[in-house]
Formats: sequence, structure tokens, C-alpha cells
Amino acid sequence: MGIATRVEGKTAARRGITRRTALGVAVAGGAGVAAIRLLGLDRMLPHSQAGGSRLDWISPLGSESARVAHLLRRGTFGATAADLESSLSDGFKKTVDRMVETRPADPPNLTAAGTPGGRFALNLLQQWWIDHLLQTPTPFAERMTLFWHGHFTSDYRKVGDNTFLYWQNLTWRNHALGDLRTFLMQVTIDPAMLRYLDLFTSTGQNPNENYSRELMELFSMGAGSFQEADVRAGARALAGWTLPKPTGMASVQVAANVVQKYATFNGPQVGAFDPRRAYKGSLTFLGKTGTFDAEAVIDRILAQPATAPFITRKVLQHFVMPNPPDSSVKRLGDRFRSSKYNLKSLLRDVFLSPEFSAGSSYRALVKSPVEFMVHALKAVGAPAQLNRLVVPSGAGMGQTIFDPPDVGGWPNNDSWISSNTVMARVNFVTQLVTGLKSGLPSAARAPVQHLDGVLSPQTVKLWNQSGDDRTRWFLVLASPEFQLK
Repeated sequence: MGIATRVEGKTAARRGITRRTALGVAVAGGAGVAAIRLLGLDRMLPHSQAGGSRLDWISPLGSESARVAHLLRRGTFGATAADLESSLSDGFKKTVDRMVETRPADPPNLTAAGTPGGRFALNLLQQWWIDHLLQTPTPFAERMTLFWHGHFTSDYRKVGDNTFLYWQNLTWRNHALGDLRTFLMQVTIDPAMLRYLDLFTSTGQNPNENYSRELMELFSMGAGSFQEADVRAGARALAGWTLPKPTGMASVQVAANVVQKYATFNGPQVGAFDPRRAYKGSLTFLGKTGTFDAEAVIDRILAQPATAPFITRKVLQHFVMPNPPDSSVKRLGDRFRSSKYNLKSLLRDVFLSPEFSAGSSYRALVKSPVEFMVHALKAVGAPAQLNRLVVPSGAGMGQTIFDPPDVGGWPNNDSWISSNTVMARVNFVTQLVTGLKSGLPSAARAPVQHLDGVLSPQTVKLWNQSGDDRTRWFLVLASPEFQLK
């Protein structure tokens, strides 16, 4: 099946290997630099590495169908053919309404979370979430859970209890589209966060400043919007929260003749407040003097002019464009604050904004590794056993869930792309298409369903040279077009 190009842009010379030979090598399992160059993926690299530039796509977002597909790439994890057909039938605005109004589907219970002390293998937690990402009937809720997982960060090494991380994932999902005030309070008393940023060790007389600082700098207001005195005052006001009280204890043999006792819980818990550890005096925090507790700290943060723009900019960077203009941030941020920090209202406003459907935002973002891999698995209707490719492959692409690089979370967009991570993406696609030994769906409509039919001349030429569905699926999923959203 031959297709025509719908894109204008610069082309780069490819030397040293024919297109057909390199593509065949990649599909056979030997993807490498030749396949990356062949597919044009080297033009995804930052200019300092590749010296090239991305293609100048002709945006199709003037059409309703393209806007719907654009929404599903940004707000979910791509779409199956059935998902796309259903959303096209509903139309763009109705699909936005359905996404933001539908209650998140609860994930299945993780049996391992009952292990005393949360001492179970991390990969069980990781695979549990990946499986839910691929099976959930509410993918927007999972996209938002992933967003908050990278915003309110904590990692398994510092937390040291995978049950706490499991509870945190449930909390982020439940509050992903609620109001920011309630969410920030739940973040503050979340057991994993209490450990990760050391708030559980803090007392009024000996406050730990880690959580106070990150609450303002990374979670709500941004650097430069507070003073060091505010960090110290906030730390005192937040003191008194400790880890939840166990509902039981269990003896576990950890080595020959070595038995240790570990806490057990009868279900998800939040931190416990111990008034004896709290600060009881007056404080001056963010320009106001009085008696503060955790709720008063959060209320004072929400009263600051920096808070709404900070959260709004972060949302725009993840769902619309890498560098949103200040005017867009202010307009949407003002509406966010007027809504009493309603996150559902913010996301609806963002998706219905002219910026979201502007031609300049088309393919302006890079899929994170999880977004890329989940979309690829959904696109080919991969059987559940291939879900297990995601977690080990994500490490090579720079994203291991429940293990962000630091408290700032993962970098975004172009930061996902380097020579090594691009190769890891190609290798994942190779493993995926070779793992589909039978039942591979027809690729005939894949360029339309997953790439809007907007292809570079390079991709068109390769497509028209390919002779079977396996090669065509490799070409679609490993193409520069599929890496973008």
C-alpha cells in the first residue's frame, strides 16, 4: 500500500547502509545507530548532539478528527482503534468532558501490599501499575496519576516500604482531579512522603526543613517566591506529623536464626498527628504572623500570587507546549485560582484552550517512556505477557516508575531524548514486534490511526518500500512521528 506525504521539512542524507537493509536488521533484533539514522530518529536529538532539526510538521488540528486524536495522545496514552472510533463519534468537546468528569476506575488490589513492613519486590508494584495503565477504562485518570507521580515525588530507596508507595499511588489517583488544597494536605500526611522528605522526624523544637522547602519550591509556588525564614517557620508549623500507627506486628525470619518484627496494617493509612511534638508558639510565615498548623500553612501558600501560575505552567508544559507564554499562564492561572484551585476545571480549561489546538502545539511534546511504551502496546493489541517489557525497558529510556532521579521528578520533553535513550526506544519496538509471533494486526491504517496520516517524506518512502505488517508496525512505532505527541 503506497501513501503520500503530508509534511514539509528538511531532509538529511543517509549514508553507508540502504534503507531496506537497515530496517530489516532492526526488525530482526539488531537495531542500532544505522536504524536510528534510517528512521530519522537522529533528528530527535538535541541540536548539540545531532546538529539537525525536527521536521516542520503541517498541523492538521483544523479538523475535529485530528483534535480528538491529539487529545487522546496528550490526555491518555494514545488510543486503540475502538477508543479512537468512540471518541470521534463523541467529538472533541464531549470527549474532554467525559475524560475530566469520569471517576477514576479503581485498580485491582495489590496482594503483596499486605507484606509486613512493605518488604516485597519493587517490580511487583511496578508491574501492577503498568498492567492497570493498559487495562483501565479511565486512561485519563492514569495519565494524571503519572503526572502527579512526577510532581509529588518519592522513591522506593528512601521510603524503604513499598506498601507506603502503593498507598501513595492510590492517593494520587483519588485526588488527581480534586482541589489543590485537599491534595496538598494529603501529600503532607502521606506516609511515603513523611519518610521521603523527613517530616516524620520533625518536632517543633528540632524541625526538619526538607519538606517545608520542597512544599513551596517544587510542589506549589516555585523558587524565588519565598524566603529562608519562611522555610524555617514552615518547618516548625508542619512539625508533629508521624508515621501511621501499625494495626499489628508480625515476626519475619530475615536470615538463619534471625527474626525481626515488622509493622502490619489493615489497609491504607495516613500519618498520625502527635501534639506533643508540635510547635505551639506564634510564627511569621509568608508575611502573616499567628499560630500555624499544616492546614494553615497550605492556606497561606494558596493565598500567594505565585501558586496558581506555578501549577498552571507545569500543566501546560506537560500537556500543551514546552514553553508556554506568560500571557497563557496568567489567563489560565487566574481562572484556576478563581475556581478555588479546582484541578478538574484547570484541565478542562487547558484542553479547551486555543493554545491546545494551535498549530504550533502539534507534535511539540515528546512522549515520556511510559507514554511511548503503553501507546505502542495498545496500538498493536499486545497480549498481557508483553506488558513485562515496559519496566526493564524504561530504565534504558530514563524512566523507572517509583524511582524518579530526585525530588524534582523527571525532566520533560526534549530531556527524554539522547543517543542512548533513542536507541533504547528502537530496541523496545524491536522486542515488541518480534514478540508478537502471531495475531499481529494489519498495519494498513496505522499511519492514520496513530500518526494522523501526517508523515515525513522519509517515513513515507520507507512505508512504501515495506512489504509486510511486521516491518510496517516497526516503522510506525519507531518513527520520529510516534515519539511525539
